[in-house]
Amino acid sequence: MTGQIARRVAGAVATAVVAWMAFGASTRAQGAPCHPAARDLLASFQPVENSGDGTSFRAELTLANRSGGCALPPSGWGLYFNSVRQPLAVVAGAAGDPARQALAAQGLAVARADVAQSGDYYVLTPTAGFAPLEPAQRRVITLQCELWALLKTDAPAGWHIAFDGEPARWLRAKALLDPTDPKQTTAFSGDKNPVQTAATRFAENTASLRPLGLQDRIVPRPLRAAETGGAATLGGARTRIRYAPGLREDAVYLKSALQDVLRGRVGLGGVRRGHLVALRVDPGLDVDGDGAADREGYVLRVSRRGVRIVGADAAGVLYGIQTLRQLVPVAAYRSAARGAKVWSVRIPGARIADAPLFGYRGMQIDVARHFETPATIEKLLDLMSFLKLNRFHFHLTDDEGWRLQIPGLPELTDFGARRGFDLSQRTMLHQAMGSANDLGPGDNLAAKPADPIEANLGRPPRYQGFEQATLNYVGKGSGYYTTRDFERILRYARARHIAVIPEFDFPAHARAAVQAMERRYQRLQAADPAAAGRYRLLDPNDTSQHQSVQYYTDNLANPCLESTYRFLTKVVTELRAMYDAAGVPLSMVNLGGDEPPGPNRWQGSPLCQSNPETAGKDDKQLIDLFFARWNRIALSVAPRTAGWEDVLLAGTGTLALPDFVPIPWQNIWGWGREQVAYQWANRGIPVILAHATNLYMDLAYNKDPDEPGYYWANFVDEKSTFTYQPFDVYANATQDRWGNPFTPDPAWERLTEAGKRNILGIEAELWGENGKSAKIREYQAFPKLLGAAERAWNRDTPTPAEMPAAFDRFSNTLGQVTFPLLSYYQPVGLRGVGVNYRIPLPGGRIEGGVLSANVRDPGMTIEYSVDGEAWRTYRRPVPVGASALLRTRADDGRTSRLSAVNVPTWAPGTAYAAGAVVSHRGELYRAVRVPAADATPDTAPQTWRRLA
Repeated sequence: MTGQIARRVAGAVATAVVAWMAFGASTRAQGAPCHPAARDLLASFQPVENSGDGTSFRAELTLANRSGGCALPPSGWGLYFNSVRQPLAVVAGAAGDPARQALAAQGLAVARADVAQSGDYYVLTPTAGFAPLEPAQRRVITLQCELWALLKTDAPAGWHIAFDGEPARWLRAKALLDPTDPKQTTAFSGDKNPVQTAATRFAENTASLRPLGLQDRIVPRPLRAAETGGAATLGGARTRIRYAPGLREDAVYLKSALQDVLRGRVGLGGVRRGHLVALRVDPGLDVDGDGAADREGYVLRVSRRGVRIVGADAAGVLYGIQTLRQLVPVAAYRSAARGAKVWSVRIPGARIADAPLFGYRGMQIDVARHFETPATIEKLLDLMSFLKLNRFHFHLTDDEGWRLQIPGLPELTDFGARRGFDLSQRTMLHQAMGSANDLGPGDNLAAKPADPIEANLGRPPRYQGFEQATLNYVGKGSGYYTTRDFERILRYARARHIAVIPEFDFPAHARAAVQAMERRYQRLQAADPAAAGRYRLLDPNDTSQHQSVQYYTDNLANPCLESTYRFLTKVVTELRAMYDAAGVPLSMVNLGGDEPPGPNRWQGSPLCQSNPETAGKDDKQLIDLFFARWNRIALSVAPRTAGWEDVLLAGTGTLALPDFVPIPWQNIWGWGREQVAYQWANRGIPVILAHATNLYMDLAYNKDPDEPGYYWANFVDEKSTFTYQPFDVYANATQDRWGNPFTPDPAWERLTEAGKRNILGIEAELWGENGKSAKIREYQAFPKLLGAAERAWNRDTPTPAEMPAAFDRFSNTLGQVTFPLLSYYQPVGLRGVGVNYRIPLPGGRIEGGVLSANVRDPGMTIEYSVDGEAWRTYRRPVPVGASALLRTRADDGRTSRLSAVNVPTWAPGTAYAAGAVVSHRGELYRAVRVPAADATPDTAPQTWRRLA
């Protein structure tokens, strides 16, 4: 730990102590009953056994009272939290009775926390049988929760406690899960997915270090690339960029990119002297030689005379520029990142000809669950352009947040863009997914962590995997884009030839909007009832009962209200005005439409029965009616619409919408929707592929408890995205989501040659439930997005038989070239350097005391240690003894998580020497001195130190 970090940690601890003393003194002075300060309590959550049938799991919640003199009292408090896994005790009726009885026997009860009784927000309260938790005491509370818990991400988050009459205050929380315990890592008897270990990785890492030709040093891999000898030198003030009319914006982009590396200034405009980069367009450019022009294609020539890029259009020119950026030596980027730009760079002579497979090459980011700043979005846009992606699907709204300012509807952002402690939700949505207003004020939560280090329980978060900070309020639950912010993002994307496709998710996943418009109604009701109801989205007398996947019971917009369509018209009208103000065309609006809850959506709505247009219609007919009207409204501002597959499947199944593109996503093998993409394409309906089994980047990389993300569809890594077969997705169906062998149904409809023409492209998805920081987003997306870019751009998709060799080659590309480039990546026009890509953990095994190690991406440095302190570079098998630790070091010095090889589990009564390394409750510890035989590592910090 550096001195600066140590001082910050010490300062945070001192601040906490002073705050606790002041709080304790004030309550005692007022005669208030003594209770521990919230910061003196620690909640540790650990699943201990998943049921064999996959219905539930048993967990232990350990409450520790570190107060010096106050007990947690037998009454007068509530402990609040969010949980993706519903406690069984909140389930009504007989199904929840055993769990309620088990909690009652411990003197506790759990219920949904907010007045609306909607969502993933719970409160644990003491009952008559609760015994005070005395100072320095720990108590284990047994909880039963639904389904299973395999990763630390499954743990409850956003813990806070409210004593009667006092503000809610943050309570420290920690998640534990032991990867060596099958009861904790096996969801049910049919779960055959292996837990990731050093041994499994060693067996899986099949790629060996190999030399790379020019074609294999570029991502995505170009159609043709040949080295021609010689080189071009680009250097400082002697470099000029000459560009044809219409290419000024692309020339400015290239100038900025070069100036990030080179000293001096790069000039624009044609001159006869100096090093020249020439940009021009040839609309008839035929890259593949089939006699037809290739849209977005380019030819890049590098010679002693300079660099020449010819594109079929302006986008093609930019993609040639992006390839040129990848040809700049890593050493130049490394030097510039360290503050020493170079005088010149040498680009090897080459001729590269390239064009994309698909016209739609997309990425979706969800900013509704967790907000991201405009700067983060712009960085992702620049990285998309670097990888030749061209469609940015912007998921702006969901149950947990509305993120775009709409003039005239202030409640959408004043209320719907805020989360916090407001049980009646008068001024903001209740906290969700463990977050409110990040670590800032304004959410009615007191004494939150002062910084990410405190949130991470005293350790600087590196975001190379799960961090405890994500349980402790790191995460932007609040925030929105002003119209000016949004227009700036549109212009930034346009300069990179990226179309921004906004999504407004309706009629489900609409809680933020529905409740915001209800607050608008309440504000205006007395003074102007007609205005109050103008944009109302619900029927207040609706008795329909439904529950969404996230347990919301009030997140549906009502399709029977004219005010619903008036609201949607208002939103897209203001949206179009933003595009017009930015000078950017609005090419497509995404209607959302996923996961409408059941079983009864609107059958209990009196307004549905009294409206002649909707009376007598069932829910399937009503949702078809809604989508038909929503589609017409969106088409009034854009020439085309898109939406999730549910738009066409949630209703009667007969709905046909003009100028609408469905996005099939729910292809989980065995769930029943595997064929829909090809069925639609074969019938002439254009589709965008977003198959969750391979393209959902927010899903966890693998079954390692420290991998962040969910896994409901699959575990998804860069191999999943790279090996995706867009024209034969059934070839990817080799096993189900639980690791069991799977054989596609031979009756499934295959994609025809005519149907291929209706596959517009693919879209990689980055949902935001666990995206609680920009670094986590980058970790989730990279390197997965690199594989998705390959399949979206590269015309030479390897066959299933060719794929293993192709992936080994791709792994070499990442390890030797792409990861070092990303380490020093400078987004054009933005501050900051580097991408927090996932650094692969090494594989390893010990035989006869000799350690052998490997890494998925050859070219990366492996380090080993026997004590967690002294690290050495691994070059060949080396004697280490019985156990060792491994890690991978990136070019920029960052390291992966630790990979333990044969490290023993701590056992009470065992004698350990100083320097010994053990595993305890899924965490690694080193003995800093000879520990007492009964010194449990997690409770004896003076003798055991947790390793990163």
